[in-house]
Amino acid sequence: MNREELKEKYGKQRVPHQWRKTDMFTALVVTFLGSGMSPKAPGTMGSLAAAVVAYPMAMLAASLLGSNAEFFVNRICINLFFLAAAVVVFLAPIPLVNKAMKDCSTEDPGWIVIDEVCGIFMSLAFVPTSAILAHPWVLLVAFALFRFFDILKPLGIHRFEKFPEAWGVMADDLLGGIYAGLLMIPIYYLV
Repeated sequence: MNREELKEKYGKQRVPHQWRKTDMFTALVVTFLGSGMSPKAPGTMGSLAAAVVAYPMAMLAASLLGSNAEFFVNRICINLFFLAAAVVVFLAPIPLVNKAMKDCSTEDPGWIVIDEVCGIFMSLAFVPTSAILAHPWVLLVAFALFRFFDILKPLGIHRFEKFPEAWGVMADDLLGGIYAGLLMIPIYYLV
């Protein structure tokens, strides 16, 4: 067998740079400024990039909103800043995700990582801004919990993938972020 035949038979398809088939703006949004273009573990890289960006976002929330950024319901924190960020990142890129999938003739490719960004922000919607700023390792815990739910897709998350087009791409990560966020609640009380 020649190299091409071996690659076709045994080679795991890597990120084939399909993102190049769409326009640059769409590619930058759906790959979260290129983090999804990583040839290995693009979903992990996108999630990690979102967790890194979350710290300056928490600083911004604290400076703009102070303690008005969150409220508590039965000792459960609802961080309005990250909740709003998750909702915006969920809804705004839907047309661009659809365009990218159409341009590249593919469904839910690994290089589309804006859904992971939504999931990370949603997992932080249950953590007070002050806890993120005082204990940045909370971001790593949110990252790990979200990746657990994103990869394994337990508790019905996999059903959300069946939604049509970009809705399926985005919805499963939003639910994974909710689950990760709910597990972040007791962690907040441990710090």
